[in-house]
Amino acid sequence: MIKTSVNAKATFEITASNTGISSNGQSVNWSAIQTPSGDYHLLIDGKSYLAQVLKIDRDAKTVTIEIEHQEYEVALEEPMDRLLASMGIKDAGKKKVNDIKAPMPGMVLKILVTPGQQIAKGDPVLVLEAMKMENVFKSAFDATVKEIKVKERTAVEKGEVLVVLE
Repeated sequence: MIKTSVNAKATFEITASNTGISSNGQSVNWSAIQTPSGDYHLLIDGKSYLAQVLKIDRDAKTVTIEIEHQEYEVALEEPMDRLLASMGIKDAGKKKVNDIKAPMPGMVLKILVTPGQQIAKGDPVLVLEAMKMENVFKSAFDATVKEIKVKERTAVEKGEVLVVLE
């Protein structure tokens, strides 16, 4: 059974039989069919809706959908998520790496950030030359540059920490 919350307010439990049970215990019958355009046709307690998926965040386990010009953020919680939370290790399944390390020996050509700088997921952080190729390292998540451990035009070894993010 998957628990969901809509806009961090209403909560529902969804079972494999396409019946959701709302937070007040009321049963809701629903079904969904994907249309050729990629949208979804929903039938909820006999009423028809057209839903469009706007965004899927697999890491945060959220889906943003639009139904009748209204956006909803749906958070999903699987049984394993509840078990980990009950054990006090809620975020154990999330892997967050705060260090950017050299994957191979090389030379730091250019550092593109400064300590204290706010960066977004996908922003370039530094350029490392290895095996006669320039490799641009990008941030894997939104972060703040905590520390730069290397200088431009210096050689680094495999596994050496280049930049620390927080």
